[in-house]
Amino acid sequence: MKVTRREFFKISGAAVATLPVLGFDLTPAMAQIGDYRIKNVQPVPTICPYCGCGCGLVVYAADGKVISTEGDPDHPINQGATCAKGASVFQLHDNPRRMTKPLYRAPYSDHWEEKDWDWVLNEIAQRIKKTRDETFITTEKVKTRDETGAEREIEITVNRTDAIATLGGAALDNEECYLYSKLARILGIVYVEHCARL
Repeated sequence: MKVTRREFFKISGAAVATLPVLGFDLTPAMAQIGDYRIKNVQPVPTICPYCGCGCGLVVYAADGKVISTEGDPDHPINQGATCAKGASVFQLHDNPRRMTKPLYRAPYSDHWEEKDWDWVLNEIAQRIKKTRDETFITTEKVKTRDETGAEREIEITVNRTDAIATLGGAALDNEECYLYSKLARILGIVYVEHCARL
């Protein structure tokens, strides 16, 4: 049976409208759900980490375990609504597939190995320093015109590396983005990009 979208909404609306006539009343059940859901649970207001919007969330936790998350109805940005990512924010904490240790795969290797954070941070720092030192440009010659219109070549200071790029993410807030771009500029990185443009 082929049903159009319009027919589906008509049938659904008619079904919902006939529920009270047939004696179905969900009010008592919904009232009990509201009471039991947050009983003995500590609500903690927080901000969704997934994008730069800064939607408010309420995280319900008991004994250090996240029970539920929902949109904060008192928050001025989202007023209780959440997107799909915000609705699943509890998985950041309780996902069984969540990685808790850094994994490293050596070049040409077919498996991942666990490493500690000190090793990973040192490896990243060494690779950045090595690449920056090998490719750092202090001056560059450019063509320009003098006041008479004659073309000439001058040397200008650039202090940059073209071998490293950065890619920011939507989960960074304004302060993190500021620090991230400052770090990139200090290192002489000129390719500062964001995932929203890609």
